[in-house]
Amino acid sequence: MKIETYPDFDMLTLNVAQRIAGDLNAALLHQDRALLAVPGGTTPGPIFDDLCAADIEWSRVDIILTDERWVPGDHPRSNTKLLKERLLVNRAAEASLLPLHVATETPEEGLPKLIPGLEARLPISVAVLGMGADMHTASLFPDSAELTSALAQDAPVLIPVRPASQPEARVTLAAHVLNGALHKHIVFKGKDKRDALDAALHLPAQKAPIRAVLDGATVHYSES
Repeated sequence: MKIETYPDFDMLTLNVAQRIAGDLNAALLHQDRALLAVPGGTTPGPIFDDLCAADIEWSRVDIILTDERWVPGDHPRSNTKLLKERLLVNRAAEASLLPLHVATETPEEGLPKLIPGLEARLPISVAVLGMGADMHTASLFPDSAELTSALAQDAPVLIPVRPASQPEARVTLAAHVLNGALHKHIVFKGKDKRDALDAALHLPAQKAPIRAVLDGATVHYSES
């Protein structure tokens, strides 16, 4: 793991967008397609605003969320909605989005329709991950009854989870899928999260899920 510290979040977002673009272009030199995995939430939006204009052969890029709430794509709490508004625009409109939701009542019913398409495109070329102050990443939450299954090396590539702290059921990429990305960028801001990362280094992944994806990752951090 390597930590890069920035004087402000604007500089962080610009640099991370450039690094992602470089990683994707490098991947496309050696393979027909590249897979980019990205988080939802508020933090990555400014990165997407820069990345969507990058000079990449986007028609050869597949994009998938690291996790998603089990809600329709036009729902206000859908991370897919964020991607369509902030990343799949400009030059990046030519990229292909791999869905993490289908019209079933529960994720367990929908996963058989989602997993084959994802498995065919693995491994992830570039993974962008966030981290919460509770040391979760993607939807690998410490208070999730499904965490042990999601951390297992033989876990299915997609796991349904219902963390006690979250109002909706979710699906998340399994830890081994995220950790297997060829390039990993972990992005966050705020001293509370830097303190959380420092604490996570001394805890098992069962208590600090971010630990499961730190090997070989670059952490991008700004205090504000």
